[in-house]
Amino acid sequence: MPELPEVETIRRQLAPALEGRRIESVEVRDPRWSEPAPPEAIDDALRGRRIEQVGRRGKYLIVSLEDDVHLVMHLRMTGNLLLTEESEDPPHTRVAIGLDDGRRLLFVDVRRFGTGDVLLGDDALADYFDSRLGVEPLSADFTAEALRALARGRKQPVKAFLLNQERIAGVGNIYADESLFRAKIHPLRPVGTLKRDQIEALREGVVESLELGIDSKGASIDDYRHVDGERGSFQDRFLVYSRAGEPCVRCGTPIEKLRAAGRGTYVCPHCQPRPRIRRRSAARS
Repeated sequence: MPELPEVETIRRQLAPALEGRRIESVEVRDPRWSEPAPPEAIDDALRGRRIEQVGRRGKYLIVSLEDDVHLVMHLRMTGNLLLTEESEDPPHTRVAIGLDDGRRLLFVDVRRFGTGDVLLGDDALADYFDSRLGVEPLSADFTAEALRALARGRKQPVKAFLLNQERIAGVGNIYADESLFRAKIHPLRPVGTLKRDQIEALREGVVESLELGIDSKGASIDDYRHVDGERGSFQDRFLVYSRAGEPCVRCGTPIEKLRAAGRGTYVCPHCQPRPRIRRRSAARS
């Protein structure tokens, strides 16, 4: 699934191309994309309006138009946004948005999990995200103290904590593994047991991993592509993710794969020691 760096890369590529352009046509070919709103409602809301800004919140892309209309899109597992001048669409094109310069923005999605919602007004937009997303990890609000407050008293494994979008917006499986390796924290460690210096290291690991992902224009492992169809390069800079059996870049110990938060997870067993299991004392006779 595209994570924050991939969506931010798409935002940066689309913003100069879309901002100031007017939408001339909207063709929602897959009603599932906009449910419960019907395709014709999406067309009515968007067609004829000028695009004012292309933004991002967590893993969501936000296209804001005049009259306080916002199109919020989520790529989910296999969605891609392509900007093209070609008249022939690639397979699995679910939505085609025509612009006044002759180009078209296509939402291409093999597995059809991607979504698009139209929200009317800034209040509706704020309410939409307030109920779904926590702090932006690349914002000034993502401090060590803020992270410590979010983690305090929680028993869930730290990887599950990082993947919870209601806590931290935009971090997914790849960047959680990379962040935890940088912080030298095992993904099964209960997040509420992290010491102050570990919290600081985790915050730095998250920020560094996300910024490097953006600098690499995302990771193209399976479906993710740029708006021109090109691939990102962060997969060439992974420290642990998908490197099972390969030597750790720090200590040379083979990277291991395990399950954490229901996801395939990569760790260095030496640099990220597994937390000890506290056993209850045997009852006295």
